[in-house]
Amino acid sequence: MNTIPLILLLAIFIPVFLMMMLTPYLTRKTESFGVTIPEEVYSSKELKAMRKSYLISTGVLSFIVLLLFSILGLTVANHEQTISILLTTGIALYLIVSFIIYLTFHRRMKILKEKSDWAANKSQQVFINTSFRNQRLNHSNYWFLFSFVIIIATIIITIQLYSLIPEQIPMQYNFAGEVTNWVDKSYRSVLSMPIMQLYLMLLFLFINTMIAKAKQQINAEKPEESMHQNVIFRRRWSLYIIVTGTLLTIMFSFIQLSFIYPINQQLLTIIPLLFSFIMIIWAIVLSITTGQGGSRVKGKFGKNGNVIDRDDDKYWKLGQFYFNKDDPAFMLEKRFGVGWTINYARPLAWIILLAIIGLAIGIPLLLGI
Repeated sequence: MNTIPLILLLAIFIPVFLMMMLTPYLTRKTESFGVTIPEEVYSSKELKAMRKSYLISTGVLSFIVLLLFSILGLTVANHEQTISILLTTGIALYLIVSFIIYLTFHRRMKILKEKSDWAANKSQQVFINTSFRNQRLNHSNYWFLFSFVIIIATIIITIQLYSLIPEQIPMQYNFAGEVTNWVDKSYRSVLSMPIMQLYLMLLFLFINTMIAKAKQQINAEKPEESMHQNVIFRRRWSLYIIVTGTLLTIMFSFIQLSFIYPINQQLLTIIPLLFSFIMIIWAIVLSITTGQGGSRVKGKFGKNGNVIDRDDDKYWKLGQFYFNKDDPAFMLEKRFGVGWTINYARPLAWIILLAIIGLAIGIPLLLGI
């Protein structure tokens, strides 16, 4: 019985589930389960107990899902289509149940906040630093030139050596390196992967640009330290985006060249999984060491205990979806988790979001992938 597929999948899912369990520990200390709080209460017994309870709840859920994956993976290891369906169903159910768990804690947090009245006798403020944008908040987009050069070179090689490409092109492999899906050779089919590479690099370029342009969020309790942390947060994730884009380009070009040159078929399965594992581990390490907004980066600045961030819970639906028509910001930090989200009250945000999703779905359909 081939257990390699199961081991590879577990190597990817275990870090992802671990990230889900640790999410409350990675968010800003001025937010708890999607609810604004004064930083001083983050370490209170009630909130510590809630975070621990969330970790246990999602941990139990993750263990059950991994156990089911293991059992099903061993019993239907030779039926890849069945495995794909089970994986898709299992992941969907996991996301739904984990979100229900989050909503339970979000509701408990709102009740606790209302009961405790932590904001009493404290001034609520929004801190803006006019020099914030003068700093280098992300790494240069010029780094993406390397990826674009690789993509263009791959397109040129593909066109020049088109005659060497077999009449049927492998598009999918199983874990044993055997081809499970083919398409007929045509310029459209052989150029489908480089075109998808272009789309992904333009997407990464856009994300890297928005990392610098995202809404300024500085903790009013300790503005200098918070600004310092936020700059580091943006720079680290900018580097992650650039390196991920570069490695993804190299990986896709490697697969593309396998149409022309003889390459070990099993490598074409192992390398993408290895790449995914490395990127997931890096993202987890980055999240743990940096935190949301740089909250886990140590600072050396003082704070003002009489001032707290303005309570804007009314703009966060379910503590995760930001709707504020009066806020011109297009992109801002997530309230629960690490990374960024959009202002759903802005039509431009919806246009860009739907365009990204539409292209992701439409390009493969047009290319017949």
